[in-house]
Amino acid sequence: MSPILVLVDHHDGAVRKATTELLTIARRLGDPVAVVIGHGAEKALETLGAYGATSVIVVDAPDIDDYLIVPRAEAMLAVAEKVQPSVILLTSNAKTKEIAAHLAVKMGSGIITDAIDVQPGADGPVTSQSVFAGSFTVQAAVTRGTPIITVKPNATTPEEAPSSPSLESIEVTFTDLARAVKVTEHTPRERTGRPDL
Repeated sequence: MSPILVLVDHHDGAVRKATTELLTIARRLGDPVAVVIGHGAEKALETLGAYGATSVIVVDAPDIDDYLIVPRAEAMLAVAEKVQPSVILLTSNAKTKEIAAHLAVKMGSGIITDAIDVQPGADGPVTSQSVFAGSFTVQAAVTRGTPIITVKPNATTPEEAPSSPSLESIEVTFTDLARAVKVTEHTPRERTGRPDL
């Protein structure tokens, strides 16, 4: 089966539920290859293996968290060039949709955002998207390059499929463009008096 790249959404190795959903979807399409960008890959390995990742590729540069989106897109491009996946899956949020857009431009590939389902099709993956405030569901497929698809969280129920993934680390040399905008400070979001939803 062909490799399916899954960008792992994590915080210092704590894998978010949306990634386990992506791995569940990826198993329908091929062999899930999880990509961990940043620190914490060793902590993430157990969870990624529990949900069927066949291998885990790590891209960790000392200062990768000091920059915005472009280094992550360049890291995904380097992994994609190495693995030659048939599909690339990302969680659908503001940050990852921007990564997906940069990656699509760099690869010359089509992109579909905010999918609620992905199924194998005769000519590649077929996505479902909810449109017009959920009034309609439409299907779409990428017709150019490697399909890059962002999937909304809670689109599917995560299903375990234990495996013993290999762990590989690759080095990426980032361009000057990737280092053009640096994060100088992180400020936690202030709490309001409103209840959490």
